[in-house]
Amino acid sequence: MVIFTKRKTDRRTLYTLRVIKDTFLKLINQKNYSKITVSELCREAEITRSTFYLHYNTITDVLNDVLDDALQLSKNTDSISASKINFSFDYLKQNESMIPACQRIGDSDKYQKLLMDPDLSEYIIGRIMAHERDHVIPSIMKETGLSKEDAETIFLYIIHGSFAVNRAHHFIKDQKWSHDVELLNRFTEAGYHELKK
Repeated sequence: MVIFTKRKTDRRTLYTLRVIKDTFLKLINQKNYSKITVSELCREAEITRSTFYLHYNTITDVLNDVLDDALQLSKNTDSISASKINFSFDYLKQNESMIPACQRIGDSDKYQKLLMDPDLSEYIIGRIMAHERDHVIPSIMKETGLSKEDAETIFLYIIHGSFAVNRAHHFIKDQKWSHDVELLNRFTEAGYHELKK
Protein backbone atom coordinates (compact mmCIF):
# COMPACT_ATOMS: atom_id res chain seq x y z
CA MET A 1 0.00 0.00 0.00
CA VAL A 2 1.39 3.37 -1.06
CA ILE A 3 0.64 6.42 1.09
CA PHE A 4 0.95 9.82 -0.53
CA THR A 5 1.73 12.82 1.60
CA LYS A 6 0.76 16.27 0.48
CA ARG A 7 3.80 18.29 -0.49
CA LYS A 8 4.29 21.62 1.19
CA THR A 9 3.80 24.44 -1.28
CA ASP A 10 7.00 26.46 -1.54
CA ARG A 11 7.35 30.17 -2.28
CA ARG A 12 8.32 29.58 -5.89
CA THR A 13 5.16 27.53 -6.47
CA LEU A 14 3.00 30.17 -4.78
CA TYR A 15 4.66 32.85 -6.90
CA THR A 16 4.07 30.88 -10.12
CA LEU A 17 0.41 30.27 -9.24
CA ARG A 18 -0.04 33.98 -8.53
CA VAL A 19 1.59 34.94 -11.85
CA ILE A 20 -0.68 32.54 -13.75
CA LYS A 21 -3.83 33.78 -12.02
CA ASP A 22 -2.88 37.45 -12.37
CA THR A 23 -2.11 36.92 -16.06
CA PHE A 24 -5.45 35.16 -16.50
CA LEU A 25 -7.25 38.16 -14.96
CA LYS A 26 -5.24 40.52 -17.16
CA LEU A 27 -6.33 38.58 -20.26
CA ILE A 28 -9.97 38.54 -19.04
CA ASN A 29 -9.79 42.35 -19.01
CA GLN A 30 -8.86 42.23 -22.69
CA LYS A 31 -11.09 39.47 -24.09
CA ASN A 32 -13.79 36.93 -23.29
CA TYR A 33 -12.89 33.75 -21.44
CA SER A 34 -13.61 31.57 -24.49
CA LYS A 35 -10.86 33.35 -26.44
CA ILE A 36 -8.07 32.74 -23.91
CA THR A 37 -5.63 29.93 -24.73
CA VAL A 38 -2.95 28.19 -22.69
CA SER A 39 -0.33 29.33 -25.22
CA GLU A 40 -1.36 32.96 -24.90
CA LEU A 41 -1.47 32.78 -21.11
CA CYS A 42 2.01 31.23 -21.01
CA ARG A 43 3.40 33.85 -23.37
CA GLU A 44 1.91 36.72 -21.30
CA ALA A 45 3.02 35.17 -18.00
CA GLU A 46 6.48 34.44 -19.42
CA ILE A 47 6.33 30.80 -18.39
CA THR A 48 6.67 27.59 -20.37
CA ARG A 49 3.73 25.32 -21.19
CA SER A 50 5.33 22.62 -19.05
CA THR A 51 5.32 25.02 -16.08
CA PHE A 52 1.64 25.75 -16.69
CA TYR A 53 0.80 22.03 -16.90
CA LEU A 54 2.77 21.35 -13.73
CA HIS A 55 0.12 23.39 -11.88
CA TYR A 56 -3.04 23.27 -14.03
CA ASN A 57 -4.59 20.93 -16.59
CA THR A 58 -6.76 23.50 -18.37
CA ILE A 59 -7.71 27.18 -18.47
CA THR A 60 -10.88 26.15 -16.61
CA ASP A 61 -8.71 24.99 -13.70
CA VAL A 62 -7.19 28.48 -13.55
CA LEU A 63 -10.69 29.99 -13.69
CA ASN A 64 -11.77 27.77 -10.78
CA ASP A 65 -8.74 28.79 -8.74
CA VAL A 66 -9.42 32.48 -9.42
CA LEU A 67 -13.09 32.08 -8.47
CA ASP A 68 -12.09 30.23 -5.29
CA ASP A 69 -9.80 33.15 -4.41
CA ALA A 70 -12.66 35.58 -5.02
CA LEU A 71 -15.04 33.53 -2.90
CA GLN A 72 -12.56 33.58 -0.02
CA LEU A 73 -13.67 37.19 0.38
CA SER A 74 -16.85 35.85 1.94
CA LYS A 75 -15.64 32.58 3.50
CA ASN A 76 -16.00 33.50 7.16
CA THR A 77 -19.05 35.71 7.05
CA ASP A 78 -22.19 35.16 9.04
CA SER A 79 -25.60 34.98 7.47
CA ILE A 80 -27.76 37.74 8.94
CA SER A 81 -31.42 38.18 8.23
CA ALA A 82 -32.57 41.11 6.13
CA SER A 83 -34.76 42.25 9.02
CA LYS A 84 -31.63 43.15 11.00
CA ILE A 85 -30.08 45.32 8.27
CA ASN A 86 -30.04 49.10 8.37
CA PHE A 87 -30.41 49.87 4.66
CA SER A 88 -28.30 53.04 4.34
CA PHE A 89 -25.77 53.12 1.51
CA ASP A 90 -22.83 53.64 3.88
CA TYR A 91 -23.98 50.76 6.07
CA LEU A 92 -24.30 48.40 3.12
CA LYS A 93 -20.82 49.32 1.89
CA GLN A 94 -19.33 48.70 5.34
CA ASN A 95 -21.22 45.48 6.05
CA GLU A 96 -20.83 43.54 2.87
CA SER A 97 -21.03 40.19 4.61
CA MET A 98 -24.77 40.82 4.87
CA ILE A 99 -25.27 40.92 1.13
CA PRO A 100 -24.90 38.06 -1.38
CA ALA A 101 -21.47 36.82 -2.39
CA CYS A 102 -21.69 38.15 -5.96
CA GLN A 103 -22.08 41.67 -4.55
CA ARG A 104 -19.05 41.28 -2.30
CA ILE A 105 -16.88 39.74 -5.03
CA GLY A 106 -17.88 42.42 -7.53
CA ASP A 107 -16.58 45.11 -5.21
CA SER A 108 -13.04 44.20 -6.23
CA ASP A 109 -11.94 45.79 -9.52
CA LYS A 110 -9.82 42.69 -9.96
CA TYR A 111 -12.89 40.51 -10.61
CA GLN A 112 -15.39 42.85 -12.27
CA LYS A 113 -14.53 42.00 -15.90
CA LEU A 114 -14.58 38.31 -15.06
CA LEU A 115 -18.07 38.67 -13.58
CA MET A 116 -19.23 40.58 -16.67
CA ASP A 117 -17.99 37.94 -19.14
CA PRO A 118 -21.13 36.71 -20.98
CA ASP A 119 -19.61 33.26 -21.47
CA LEU A 120 -19.25 32.70 -17.73
CA SER A 121 -22.43 33.95 -16.01
CA GLU A 122 -24.03 30.56 -15.38
CA TYR A 123 -20.72 28.95 -14.48
CA ILE A 124 -19.90 31.67 -11.93
CA ILE A 125 -23.40 31.50 -10.47
CA GLY A 126 -22.93 27.75 -10.04
CA ARG A 127 -19.63 28.28 -8.20
CA ILE A 128 -21.19 30.94 -5.96
CA MET A 129 -24.12 28.64 -5.20
CA ALA A 130 -21.80 25.75 -4.29
CA HIS A 131 -19.84 28.06 -1.99
CA GLU A 132 -22.83 29.72 -0.28
CA ARG A 133 -25.33 26.84 -0.13
CA ASP A 134 -24.31 25.33 3.21
CA HIS A 135 -24.81 28.50 5.23
CA VAL A 136 -27.51 30.34 3.26
CA ILE A 137 -30.06 27.50 2.96
CA PRO A 138 -30.17 26.84 6.73
CA SER A 139 -30.56 30.58 7.26
CA ILE A 140 -33.50 30.69 4.83
CA MET A 141 -35.06 27.68 6.56
CA LYS A 142 -34.70 29.40 9.94
CA GLU A 143 -36.16 32.70 8.67
CA THR A 144 -39.10 31.14 6.85
CA GLY A 145 -39.81 27.76 8.39
CA LEU A 146 -39.58 26.23 4.89
CA SER A 147 -38.37 22.74 4.10
CA LYS A 148 -34.84 22.30 2.76
CA GLU A 149 -36.23 21.67 -0.73
CA ASP A 150 -38.28 24.89 -0.70
CA ALA A 151 -35.40 26.87 0.82
CA GLU A 152 -33.24 25.61 -2.07
CA THR A 153 -35.73 27.16 -4.52
CA ILE A 154 -35.61 30.51 -2.69
CA PHE A 155 -31.81 30.30 -2.59
CA LEU A 156 -31.66 29.68 -6.35
CA TYR A 157 -33.90 32.70 -6.92
CA ILE A 158 -31.85 34.97 -4.61
CA ILE A 159 -28.48 34.09 -6.14
CA HIS A 160 -29.65 34.39 -9.76
CA GLY A 161 -31.53 37.60 -9.02
CA SER A 162 -28.67 39.16 -7.10
CA PHE A 163 -26.21 38.30 -9.86
CA ALA A 164 -28.53 39.75 -12.53
CA VAL A 165 -29.07 43.02 -10.64
CA ASN A 166 -25.36 43.41 -9.90
CA ARG A 167 -24.47 42.61 -13.50
CA ALA A 168 -26.95 45.28 -14.67
CA HIS A 169 -24.99 47.74 -12.51
CA HIS A 170 -21.66 46.40 -13.86
CA PHE A 171 -20.86 45.47 -10.25
CA ILE A 172 -20.43 49.16 -9.42
CA LYS A 173 -21.82 50.13 -6.04
CA ASP A 174 -23.30 53.58 -6.39
CA GLN A 175 -26.47 55.23 -5.08
CA LYS A 176 -28.68 53.48 -7.68
CA TRP A 177 -27.20 50.13 -6.69
CA SER A 178 -27.88 50.95 -3.04
CA HIS A 179 -31.51 51.81 -3.86
CA ASP A 180 -31.95 48.55 -5.78
CA VAL A 181 -30.36 46.44 -3.03
CA GLU A 182 -32.55 48.10 -0.41
CA LEU A 183 -35.64 47.43 -2.54
CA LEU A 184 -34.71 43.77 -3.03
CA ASN A 185 -33.89 43.32 0.67
CA ARG A 186 -37.27 44.79 1.63
CA PHE A 187 -38.95 42.48 -0.91
CA THR A 188 -37.07 39.47 0.50
CA GLU A 189 -37.83 40.45 4.10
CA ALA A 190 -41.54 40.78 3.30
CA GLY A 191 -41.46 37.39 1.58
CA TYR A 192 -39.74 35.77 4.57
CA HIS A 193 -42.31 37.34 6.90
CA GLU A 194 -45.20 36.13 4.77
CA LEU A 195 -43.82 32.59 4.47
CA LYS A 196 -43.30 32.39 8.23
CA LYS A 197 -47.03 32.97 8.94
